[in-house]
Formats: sequence, structure tokens, C-alpha cells
Amino acid sequence: MADSGKILEIAENSGSSVPTSTQKPSLNRASSFKKLYSSVKKLKTIFEAARATIKPKPTKTAIPDCRLPGTEDRIVVYLTSLRGIRRTFEDCYAVQMIFRGFRLWIDERDISMDSAYRKELESVLGEKNASLPQVFIGGKYIGGAEVIKQMFETGELAKILKGFRVREAGFACESCGDVRFVPCWNCSGSRKVFDEDQGLLKRCLECNENGLIRCPDCCS
Repeated sequence: MADSGKILEIAENSGSSVPTSTQKPSLNRASSFKKLYSSVKKLKTIFEAARATIKPKPTKTAIPDCRLPGTEDRIVVYLTSLRGIRRTFEDCYAVQMIFRGFRLWIDERDISMDSAYRKELESVLGEKNASLPQVFIGGKYIGGAEVIKQMFETGELAKILKGFRVREAGFACESCGDVRFVPCWNCSGSRKVFDEDQGLLKRCLECNENGLIRCPDCCS
């Protein structure tokens, strides 16, 4: 007890205070805000410099003066009926429904039913692996699904479709059911015919690789 009393007496005489664990160091707020402002200013400068060096990517535009010969009197849609790629199938279906809403006859060229249509489309567009669907109106290339949807919403599509053949409400081809293809009549879809002169089976030249021909009733 005597020793502790001496310690307190010495502390009082020296004018010093005994530090405690509850005391907190004072903060220099002005200095802290100044450092924070300086850091933000540097980051802003860096971002502005980076933005100036980034160049916008060029957007794809429709192929100018691209035409499909022999189709000046019709609407041609290259599409696929396969559901392998969901987005592609949904785009093709959406475009089909838009045109059918106008009750127009559409020359639908399904590349999954006949590979010749894929080659035909690549030849006209001048590029391979073109996305589907692709639309030609009056022989002139219009574009894909997004272009048709936008034109439909703005009313521009209805204007350029005036004058095309309109079908009766509820009409469906009795021969093909609007599939646009029927089994080959020459080989019954087998893709082979018997050559009596040579006594051999030969490849049928009337049908495609699936043994199908275009419906003569609705695609003539």
C-alpha cells in the first residue's frame, strides 16, 4: 500500500497522467478527407483516359442490293423446323407467325428439309453459316428476325406487304399440310429407282437427300 501511495504522489507532483486503455487517439479528419479526395481524383483520371482509348465496335448492316432472282412476286423466308438450337427455332417461328398474321402466302424454304436451300442462301448472301431466319420480299433482301420484328412494330412491314397474294382464312394445303414438301412420287421417298436396262438400283434424280420434293400444289 505504501508503494502505491508513493507512485500516486510522484504522478501528481510531475503533473503527468496515468494512461488508461479507454483513451482513443484523436483523428485528423481534414487530412483523411484530403487523402480520399486525392485518390478519387486519380481514379477518375485513369477511367477517363481508358474510355478515350476504347473504340466502339462497328455494327453489322444489311447487305446492299442483295437480291434473290426469280422471286419478285413473292415473300421468301429461309428457316429451319429443327429444334436443335432453341433461339434459332423461336426466331423462325416468330417470323412465320408475323407473316401468317397478314394471311399472306409465304415461300418457306426449310434448310433442314433440303440442304440445297442452305447453299442457295449462302450463294446469295455471299457468306457461310448465315443465321436464320432470312427474309426476302419482292426479291430484295430485308434481314433477319430482329429486323422483321422491328418493322412489324413500327408498321413499316405492313406497308411493303401491300399487293402480295392473300390466302383465305384458315387455309392449309391439303397435299402437304403447309409443310411445303411431299414424298417423291418417282421413288416413293426411297431415293432409289430400278434401271431395267442395266438391272441396277440407281439414285433417284427427282428428289432431294431426304427423298422429298416441293409440294406441287402450294409451291408451284
